[in-house]
Amino acid sequence: MVEIKTDESLDSMRAAGRVVAQALAAVREAAAVGVTLRALDETARAVLSEAGAGSPFLDYHPDWAPTPFPAVICASVNSAIVHGIPDNYRLHDGDLVSIDCGAVLDGWAGDSAISFTVGRARPEDLRLIDTADEALEAGIAAAVVGNRIGDIAHAVGRVCRGAGYGIPDGFGGHGVGRTMHEDPGVPNEGRPGRGMVLRHGMVLAIEPMLIASGTDRHFTGPDGWTVRTFDSSRASHAEHTVAITDAGPRILTRL
Repeated sequence: MVEIKTDESLDSMRAAGRVVAQALAAVREAAAVGVTLRALDETARAVLSEAGAGSPFLDYHPDWAPTPFPAVICASVNSAIVHGIPDNYRLHDGDLVSIDCGAVLDGWAGDSAISFTVGRARPEDLRLIDTADEALEAGIAAAVVGNRIGDIAHAVGRVCRGAGYGIPDGFGGHGVGRTMHEDPGVPNEGRPGRGMVLRHGMVLAIEPMLIASGTDRHFTGPDGWTVRTFDSSRASHAEHTVAITDAGPRILTRL
């Protein structure tokens, strides 16, 4: 079931989204050569704690996962697409890092992700990251009252495929509200004019994921969480929580 939020609820979700944005900004600032992924998780925890927010990631245990998730961020490096567990890995010069973070504040959730490089960036990585951001903006632009879920999916997929990148099958966006994952699903590729009609008060996480080599193949690593590219090529991830409103898309997870 898709919950339609009131305008007051959207304002509350904006507060949660702002905390997510602050945590991501702090993690990006802290990321440097030699810093561990675990330290980045600690940075995000401090931001959530200061804001009085909880984490929808910490101890999240879906049916397919062997263990609860142990952190407040997903930290995915280089060939990891999503769901990377922050550990003692130390960032290297030229690493491509994707950070996904959520927050729950006053009973409402926010969810967002960014990708960036550490140290000297490879031009091909910057292009991959820029394209993920472009695909996200295209999806947001399509998130208007009267459009359909397929219009968002088509907008995202057209940018990704047009740049020659792969899209991992089975992964995409979702509704957001009292919990991090709600109906409806928001694919990263699809046909325009298909799917649920968008209404004022719907809230969606739109999240392109791109694979540099153009393949769609991926696998889950031994930890049961980290999703990696099949050919070890690099990946990028971008995400915002977006409210559908009569005045146009309202991005809830920007600073």
